[in-house]
This record gives sequence, structure tokens and C-alpha cells, in this order.
Amino acid sequence: MNQLERTGEFIYTYAYTNDEESLCHLEMRSFFDMDTHTKIIKSSNEINPSRSPFMKERIEVIFEGDELSDILKQVEVVNMMESTFKVIFVKINDLALTEKVDYQQKREIEREIGMIIEGEADVHHPDMTFGLVPFDGRWYFGEYLKSEAVWLHHLKKPREYSTALSTRVARAVANIAVPKPDDVKAIDPCCGIGTVLVEALSMGIDIVGRDINPLVVLGSRENIAHFGLTGDVDLGPIAEVTSNYDATIIDMPYNLYTHATPEDQLSILKHARPFSKKLVVVTIDTIDHMIEEAGFHIIDRCVAKKGIFSREILVCQ
Repeated sequence: MNQLERTGEFIYTYAYTNDEESLCHLEMRSFFDMDTHTKIIKSSNEINPSRSPFMKERIEVIFEGDELSDILKQVEVVNMMESTFKVIFVKINDLALTEKVDYQQKREIEREIGMIIEGEADVHHPDMTFGLVPFDGRWYFGEYLKSEAVWLHHLKKPREYSTALSTRVARAVANIAVPKPDDVKAIDPCCGIGTVLVEALSMGIDIVGRDINPLVVLGSRENIAHFGLTGDVDLGPIAEVTSNYDATIIDMPYNLYTHATPEDQLSILKHARPFSKKLVVVTIDTIDHMIEEAGFHIIDRCVAKKGIFSREILVCQ
């Protein structure tokens, strides 16, 4: 295949429920420093779409133009040589009416582009997949990467808590805390059964765990090992943390056995302040006043819903 120059721009598409919208948009802002009310976004930030539980796919832009004809003209230079390829017209459910293309038109456009590209098309097992999408009045064509739902593999754990975060929420929280993992050290000092740890470690985030309950520490270690991951989980209170961390994730304990009283919650936050550069808190209670009293400032937030049950996720510095 000839080497095709990239523009440095990426287009991401999303899928989420109404209950997940607020959480998805907070994750989006963490990745891209912006969000959008449509389910498609363009950015120069390169994110593997499999990191997010809400991303469907990514196009790494090679060509763009005002009209489809501009794309057809540009793809004439694509020569796949010994490689096979496939072209996908990306499906976006909430595009503007002026940008909607029906199913039959999409298939015809895919075939038209496929006929222009030099090489052998393979719809089942291509060496390279190209994506095409109209967005914001322009057309974009580039290398296509479909998201893999990695979090689905983590649904069944050896040890479970009925009140633990879902894997989707845990994965989003890990991304909100550490959108760019390079050279970032993170901690979950009230890690419980390790739901956040598993998601973070599976994305290559450098994170350690801690909890005061010896049974859940053992369970957390077992869950991490079960998925072939490696991560340290220590037994002890947050007051004993001595290292500094770029990101701290605290899912406030609230189940029958380890429910944190308001005094406990404030103590946890105060102990987190000295070692935390950034703090992401998951809470079922309104604790804004405690965040401020502990010396943090809330810079962003969302609500993660599941039916009538809601959690607040607060991003603090």
C-alpha cells in the first residue's frame, strides 16, 4: 500500500442511552476539552476508541472536501498494491437532515469509491478498512477503526458487590480521571472490589488500589488477576497513603457494610488533599460543601443514572 499522509484530525462517533448522556459528555470533555450535542466529534486528539464505553468508531482523516466529488477525485491516488481493503460509509443516527444519506445511496457510494481505489476489495477480512462520513458541511475519508467493547469481558468477575459501579461507568470514570495515561500515576484509595482498577489497568493506566476492608482487598486482587492484569492493592486507610499521585479516584463507600458517614466522607476528602493533584469523586450524596472544605475546587461534573438511581461524578483540583 502506498503511504497516505494523514491530516492529524480524527472523527469519532458515539452511542449512548439517555441515562448515559451526562456521563458520556463528561468523558468527552476530558478527552477533547470540548463536547457536542450530536453523536459525532472531530478533534486532533488521538484516542483509541476501545477505551470509551460510548465510542463506536474512529476515522483518522486522510482526505476531506466540500463535496463527495472532492473525495472521489482524491482517492484516485490510493494504491493498496498487495493489500486488501473495504470501504464503510459510517452510520450516524442524528446527523442534520441535509447530511442524511439513505441505505441504498451509502452502498452505492461505497462501491463507487471501491472501484476507484487500486487493489482488491474484501468485505469480510480486509487488511485495511476505510471510512467515509459527511460532517458539519464537509466530507471526510480516512482509516477506519471500530471500537472493541473491552469492558464487556469484565462483566463477570469472581468477586462481586451489588453496589459496585457498572463496568461501563467504571471505565468512563477511569478515563475522566486519566484521559492521557503517559507518565500519570493514579490511585483508588477506597477501591472496594476493584471495578475501577480492572478497567483502568486494562487501558494501561498506572494505578494502585487500597481499602480498609481485608475481604474486599483480597477480592480486588482476585478480580485483577482473573483478567490477566497486574496491579497492587494494599490494605489500609487512606490516612496511610504517603506517595503523591497525579489522579485520585474515590467512589464514596455507601453500602450496608461500609457506608461512610458525613464525618467519614469529609475525613476521606481531607486525607486525599495532600497527595492528590486531581480528584474524581463518585457519590450518591451531595457533598459540594465537603469538597470545598477539604481544599478542593470542583471544575466539572455529571450525573450517571441507572433508572431512578443516580450518582454524581465530580472532577476536582
